Amino acid sequence: MQIREATSSDWDAIWPIFKEVVVAGETYAFDTDLTKAQGETIWLDTPRKTFVFEENGQILGTYYIKTNQAGNGNHVCNCGYMVSSIARGRGLATQLCEHSQHVAVSLGYKAMQFNFVASTNKGAVKLWTKLGFNTVGTLPNAFNHPEHGYVDAFVMYKWLAD
Repeated sequence: MQIREATSSDWDAIWPIFKEVVVAGETYAFDTDLTKAQGETIWLDTPRKTFVFEENGQILGTYYIKTNQAGNGNHVCNCGYMVSSIARGRGLATQLCEHSQHVAVSLGYKAMQFNFVASTNKGAVKLWTKLGFNTVGTLPNAFNHPEHGYVDAFVMYKWLAD
């Protein structure tokens, strides 16, 4: 198993993971009917870098890293993570997040911020907290969860520099 930088030829293998997560509508504020091309723009073309978790030639997870704000805020990055349902519960999200923090530092970022973590995404909130992220803001009723209705979204932040 390895985490490596994604290439455009990986999109066909990333797309089923991306589509599964987006269609569920439980964690990302993306339109649930995004096209494959729109997804590729969001996940591969717009970010600074995208990575995949690959095992035995199969992509099981992915993340992107991008600058969160321009100008005087460009020292803070943002990441998004997705893991295939067939690989959940195996620690892939932990590995992806730890990897992304090393990549962030190597790219010159001083901090990482998650802008919109649905409060109902208990696994992510628990994991990000375990990995040193603090909830620095709550956006009341900002996420329209398909089952729970309007729920809070959290802004989570971690300073990476010494």
